[in-house]
Amino acid sequence: MNRPLVISDCDEVLLHMVAHFRDWLNEETEVDFDMQGADFTTAMRWRGSGEPLEQKDIWRYLGRFFDTQMDRQLPILGAIEGINTLAEKADVVILTNLTDERQLHRVEQLAKHGLDAKVYTNQGPKGPALQRILAEYEPSRAIFIDDLPQHHQSAREALAGDITTLHLCGEPALAPHIACAHQAGHADARIDDWASALPWLLDRIEGKPA
Repeated sequence: MNRPLVISDCDEVLLHMVAHFRDWLNEETEVDFDMQGADFTTAMRWRGSGEPLEQKDIWRYLGRFFDTQMDRQLPILGAIEGINTLAEKADVVILTNLTDERQLHRVEQLAKHGLDAKVYTNQGPKGPALQRILAEYEPSRAIFIDDLPQHHQSAREALAGDITTLHLCGEPALAPHIACAHQAGHADARIDDWASALPWLLDRIEGKPA
């Protein structure tokens, strides 16, 4: 029988992103980032006018961040230790919504923090990517960890009961503003800290019911 498989997102699950993105915008650009909400379309505003950025500018700054500032990103408390503990009992891969040309940078970034794992890049909903990964590994059981509710909905729609899902947002400044995928019926649990999440995940790897 194949091993269990853990498929984890990276930003706000393993590494802080939004806080570092905010700091970089404040230091080196003319854009302010207000973390009082989860919507990038209203959180990012031009410093001079207070006007929200257009979508194309949001993507441009996000691209610049990932091209030049990934070294800023620090681990979520307990995340690297937690995911490496899971790797002792399961295969672990990363499914991150970055463009394909940034895949190697993500691999290298995680390795510097002590995590050696295969990285899959993706754009858009993650359900189809999860289907492909499960077809590749054919695991005995599968667990998906992500910070965004829409990806849990996509996973549930694509895989129904074939995957266990944990909604985890490890950024304290962002977590209160993220709609709960567990309450929406798309995740098996919502746990926002690794100290509490790890025992739950180990139980799921062992096949205990959620």
